[in-house]
Amino acid sequence: MTPTKTLLALFAAAGLTACSQPAPEQTVTEAQHGAKEMLNSHAEMLASHDYHSFSNPEQVVVKHLALDLNVNFDTNIISGSATLDFSKVDPAAEQLVLDTRDLTISSITANGQPLNYTLGEASDHMGAPLTIDLPAEGTSLTIEYATSPDASGVQWLTPAQTAGKEHPFLFTQAQATHARSFVPLQDSPQVRVTYEATIHTPKELLAVMSAANDPNTARDGEYHFNMPQPIPSYLIALGVGDLQFKPMGERTGVYAESAMLDAAAKEFEDTESMLIATEKRYGPYSWDRYDLLILPPSFPFGGMENPRLSFITPTVIAGDKSLVSLIAHELAHSWSGNTVTNATWRDLWLNEGFTTYLTYRIMEIIYGEDRFNQEAVLGYQDLQADVDSLEEGDEILAIDLRGRDPDDVFSNIPYEKGALFLREIEQKIGRDNFDAFLMGYFKHFAFQSITTDEFLTYLQETLLKQYPEQLSQERIQQWIFTPGIPEGAPVPQSDAFAIVDQARNNWLNGEVMAADIDTKAWTTHQWLFFLNNLPEQLSAEQLAELDAALGLTKSTNNEIAHSWLMHVVRNWYEPALPRLYDYLTHIGRNKLVKPLYRELAKTEKGKAFGKKAFEEAKPGYHPLTVKANEGFFE
Repeated sequence: MTPTKTLLALFAAAGLTACSQPAPEQTVTEAQHGAKEMLNSHAEMLASHDYHSFSNPEQVVVKHLALDLNVNFDTNIISGSATLDFSKVDPAAEQLVLDTRDLTISSITANGQPLNYTLGEASDHMGAPLTIDLPAEGTSLTIEYATSPDASGVQWLTPAQTAGKEHPFLFTQAQATHARSFVPLQDSPQVRVTYEATIHTPKELLAVMSAANDPNTARDGEYHFNMPQPIPSYLIALGVGDLQFKPMGERTGVYAESAMLDAAAKEFEDTESMLIATEKRYGPYSWDRYDLLILPPSFPFGGMENPRLSFITPTVIAGDKSLVSLIAHELAHSWSGNTVTNATWRDLWLNEGFTTYLTYRIMEIIYGEDRFNQEAVLGYQDLQADVDSLEEGDEILAIDLRGRDPDDVFSNIPYEKGALFLREIEQKIGRDNFDAFLMGYFKHFAFQSITTDEFLTYLQETLLKQYPEQLSQERIQQWIFTPGIPEGAPVPQSDAFAIVDQARNNWLNGEVMAADIDTKAWTTHQWLFFLNNLPEQLSAEQLAELDAALGLTKSTNNEIAHSWLMHVVRNWYEPALPRLYDYLTHIGRNKLVKPLYRELAKTEKGKAFGKKAFEEAKPGYHPLTVKANEGFFE
C-alpha cells in the first residue's frame, strides 16, 4: 500500500472523505472526530514507514542471514561474520543501508573484494546507519564485525550470577531494536529473514538459538542452527551457558541450568497440552518444536517469544503453576506475533493484544473458566492503572512513537486494551464465529508483517461485511485511535473475588482480625486481588497484623511479594525493608522492580534506599533494566 493510499484508507475507515470538512449531511460522531484529529495531527506520518530503522528495504531487502560467531567470555565480545543475501526491490539501487549500535566493523566484502562503506553518526535510540555500496555482481556480501562489551541487547553474567555458580552465562534480548547491537542488519519488524548460524563457545557450555535446536547435540563448543521460516530481526536470539535439557512432551522441552531444570519442567509440564489446544482452535503450529529456555533472574522480561525457543524468567516458577499464563502467552505468540507480526512498533498491539486475548482463551481451555475470569479481572485492573497513569497519547493502541525510544511502547495498553477490544468483537459476533475469523486471519497473513491499516482493511473485507448489524467502523476506530477504555467496553467479572472483597472489607472495618481470615483455599489470583485492592495508606499496626497473620514478607511467590512490597514502600513498613532490598537486588524483571523503584523515588528516604539497592544490583541487571530505572535516581 502506498503512503497516499494508506492515508486515504484511514479516512475511509474513519467514515470521512479526504477533504477538510465533512459533507453537510454527514453526521460526525465523537469517535470520527477523534480519528480525524489523529489524521490531521499525524498527516505527515506514513503508517507503513518504520521510524526506528535507518534501513532501506523499499530499495534493497535482506532475505537471508548466515552468522559465524565466536562468544568470548573473557572480553564480553561476540565477533565474527554476518553474510547477508539481498534482493533489489529497486533495480537502480546502489546502496544497502543497515542498522547498527556500537558495532566495530572490520571489513565488508563481496566476491572476495572489499566494498566501500560508511558508518554514520550514532543517535540516542537508533544507533548508527551502515551504508554499503552494493557489489557490481552477485546478491551477497559479508561483514566482519565485533560487538561492544556494553551491547544493549546482550547480557554477560559471571559464574556468581548464575544458579550453578561455576560457569558464565550469556543471553540476548533483541526486542524492540536491540538486534542491531549484536548483528548488523535491517532491524525492522517489517523485514523478515531466514537465518543459519555457527556459534563457537567454550567447550563446557551449550549454545541455543531461536532456531532448530537439537537436544542431543554433542557439547563440543561448535553449534549449528537453522531457521527456515522468515522471521523479523527482533526474534533472533542466542543463549549460552551450562544448560541441560529435559523433555516435557513430544514437541516440548525445557533448557535450564541443572539447579532449576526439574522444577521448571514440573512447573511447565502443561505446555504440550497448551500447544495441542491452541492448534485445535487456531490452526497448525508452524515451528516444529516449542521449547523453553529458563534464564537467570536478571532477564528483564517475563518471557520473550523467540520462535521455537521462548526465553523465560525463573520468577514464574512458583511451585503451583499459578503463574504459567506467561507460558501460554509466549506460546500464543507462535501464531500472533511470530507468524503474523506488527510491521512497525506503532502496531505492537497487533502482536500483544491478539496474544493476550489468546492467552486468556488458552488458560480457560487448560485450567477452566474460574481461572480465566480471575486472570481477566486482574488484567483489567492493570489496564485501568495504566490508563490512569500514562500520558494521553500513550493510551492509544496505534501509538505515535516518532522521535521516541520504541521501548516506550510497552505498557498494558497494547496488551490488555488490545485484548479487551478483541473480546468485545467476540461478544458481539459470537465466540465460534470469532475463532473462525482468527484462524483465517493467521492463515491469510502467515509469515507477513502488517500495519494497523492493513488489519483495518482486512477487517472491513471480512467481519464488517459479514456482521454489519453487530460491528461498526466508528466503534473500531474509537478502540484503536482514541485514548482510554471506550465507554461500554466489556468488564470482566469473577465470583471468586466476592469472598476476597468481603474478607478485606470486614478486616478494614475492624469486624475481624487478620488471623481470622480463612485463606487456606485462596488461589494466587485471590491473594493478588486482596493485596492490589487494599487502600494505599495503611497504618504500621495494620501492616504488622497482616504480615504476622498471612506471612506476606516471607512469601516466595514473586507476584504476591511484589504486591505486598508496594504497600511496604508506600507506608514505609520497616520490618519488611530487608526483604524489599533483597528482592530488588536479586530480580531484574522490569515488571516487578520498576514500580517499586518508581514508588521509592517519591520520597527522600525512599530514594536513598532505592539508589543504594539499584547501585548494588546494577552490575547484574540487564542493560534494559538499567535504562528503565536509572532515571529515578539521577
